[in-house]
Amino acid sequence: MKIDLTDTTSSKINKALVEGRRAIGTPAVGMVLTLVLVTDEENAYDALKAANEASREHPSRKLVVVKRFSRSARDRSKARLDAEVRVGVEAGTGETVVLRLYGEVIEHAQSVVLPLLLPDAPVVVWWAANAPDNPTKDPLGTLAQRRVTDTYAAENPIEELKARAAVYTPGDTDLAWSRITPWRSMLAAALDQVDCKVTAVRVEGEELNASCELLGMWLAERLHVPVTRAVSSGPGLTSVRMETDCGPIELRRSDGSLATLSIEGQPDRAVALNRRETSELIAEELRRLDPDDTYASTLRFGVDRLAAADSEKSDTAQPAKKAASTRTAAAKKAASK
Repeated sequence: MKIDLTDTTSSKINKALVEGRRAIGTPAVGMVLTLVLVTDEENAYDALKAANEASREHPSRKLVVVKRFSRSARDRSKARLDAEVRVGVEAGTGETVVLRLYGEVIEHAQSVVLPLLLPDAPVVVWWAANAPDNPTKDPLGTLAQRRVTDTYAAENPIEELKARAAVYTPGDTDLAWSRITPWRSMLAAALDQVDCKVTAVRVEGEELNASCELLGMWLAERLHVPVTRAVSSGPGLTSVRMETDCGPIELRRSDGSLATLSIEGQPDRAVALNRRETSELIAEELRRLDPDDTYASTLRFGVDRLAAADSEKSDTAQPAKKAASTRTAAAKKAASK
């Protein structure tokens, strides 16, 4: 069920939510959190689709904040709030309110969102596009226990990682970190199978990929060994090779789905290591609302220290680097519009 409201208020939106629940025969509210999704019109559909799929695991009230900037000075002066209320099948598991802000209302988005938050329930803010420089001090960020950004959508992911480290506050997280959870689990499990000391690590993946940098930083911070960052044509992360005093351990993935785990003295094993959809990443982040200390310590390690170890880019890797750079830069430009 959809209810369209033009030039409305938060009070009228709350009333429409109650009427919608009664109309479909489900007056009880069984949602566990409020997910505030901040995006632009271009990315709103994909972001809301991912949030709806994640709500199957975490029933929630989804508040989609779309800031509609106008080029006309006359239109910018007109403050207006339009809303689309969705309940039932249209809203996944829970409720959805799409808020389109115009004019001066854009600068006071928190005033619109605050009355619509579920009472006594956690709040998570996810910036699907155009994340603020400091999520904690953003007016919407101050309402949340968890603040989710996505460095992949930034113009320069490496500089973005440095900026995130400089302003990190407990509760901050990034989807670039969520993307490497299966890699971290697989590498930790591989080390549990051997009694060896790691002496060096090589991480290989696309250039301008924050997940590759974060994985290298995590390995360097945890293992206290030098980590070399190499460039490949992707997709995403393609290989991690750990040199040990018992022989190399390598996890290779060339097609973005199936990986091969090689441990010295053991037969190679094929393991599932799919590149996950955004909905899976968001669902993972909603499973925990406490600060992620591992992410914090990885950020504090510093991407510069990882970059300084990168001295092994061979001439044969340069064409792949150039192709990856061109493709990734184009994707990020489109994502950040």
